[in-house]
Amino acid sequence: MKNRTILWMIGFLVIVCVAAGALFRPLAAAFLANPVFNGMIVGVLLIGIGISFLQVLSMQRENDWVEARREGLRPHGADEPRMLAPLARILAGRQGAPRISAMVMRSLLDGVRLRLDQNRDIARYLVGLLIFLGLLGTFWGLLDTVVSAGKVIAGLKAAGADVGESFARLRDDLQAPLAGMGTAFSSSLFGLAGALVLGFLDLQAGHAENRFFKALEDWLAELTHLPSAIVTEGEGTIPAYVEALLEKTADSLEGLGRIMTRGEEERTQMRAELLQLTQRLTDLTDQMRAEQQLVRGLARQQQDLHPVIGRLAAAAESAASTDEALRDQLKSLEATMKRVMEEGISERRQFSEDLRDELRLLTRTLAGRSAS
Repeated sequence: MKNRTILWMIGFLVIVCVAAGALFRPLAAAFLANPVFNGMIVGVLLIGIGISFLQVLSMQRENDWVEARREGLRPHGADEPRMLAPLARILAGRQGAPRISAMVMRSLLDGVRLRLDQNRDIARYLVGLLIFLGLLGTFWGLLDTVVSAGKVIAGLKAAGADVGESFARLRDDLQAPLAGMGTAFSSSLFGLAGALVLGFLDLQAGHAENRFFKALEDWLAELTHLPSAIVTEGEGTIPAYVEALLEKTADSLEGLGRIMTRGEEERTQMRAELLQLTQRLTDLTDQMRAEQQLVRGLARQQQDLHPVIGRLAAAAESAASTDEALRDQLKSLEATMKRVMEEGISERRQFSEDLRDELRLLTRTLAGRSAS
């Protein structure tokens, strides 16, 4: 399981937290017996827990990269490994199933093992530091206990003293040695418990690293091509430098084969692109021919339209002269109509005046008769 180690570590820490919660009061009293040393121990423990989780998570990232390369995928730039950086550089320009020599595989595995050991050195140092702080607190408390006990013994007075007062003073003097014993045992308790917790987490991190190293070794074994044992007559196998030269030659031939394969793919792609270009040129030629035929048809139509256009021009000229004659006749007709209208208006005006005079005369006549 991919996250099995993380689950084991989280489960163990949950158990530790539950146990610490159940023993909170005595643990709090023990912590307050020497808060300086115990605080340092707890701080180192928390740092070690964080480093252990970071180691396991980094192993998972490296393992994800190996699985991606094993399945033929190309991880993104952000997922490039740090521990397997030499292997990533070797496989950077290779496609398909790359091949490496046995010497390269051994060199890569040795480098990875060295880096894994260097990563675990910090956790191991922190485990030793927890034990050291626990022992330092223990000896510090024992030193206080011995000094305080010496002062108590030196302050005892057996002659001429009240027994009750002597016991009371002895009880007060024994508080300092007992406090020193509390410092010693509390520091030892927290130091050893922290070393136990961090040791278990480091053990799980070591298991994760071993599983990663085993998976990496299996994958590199699949990529490694072993040289054939060439035996000469009367001699043993060929020397190591000849074997290395043959491996180098095989790698060069493999690289040459990859280059030829890429060249063939590029030529195939170029041939397909040339075919597409030829097809496009053919389509363009057909289109140009169709346009030429259309232009020729338009030219013929223009030639046919020349006589019609001439007749239309002549008709337009004759229509223009006819329009001038009609315009003159309309102007004369308009003048005649104006004159007739003016004469009619004057005649109506004269008739109206004559009618008014007749009406006035008739009115006077009727008025005279009425008076007589």
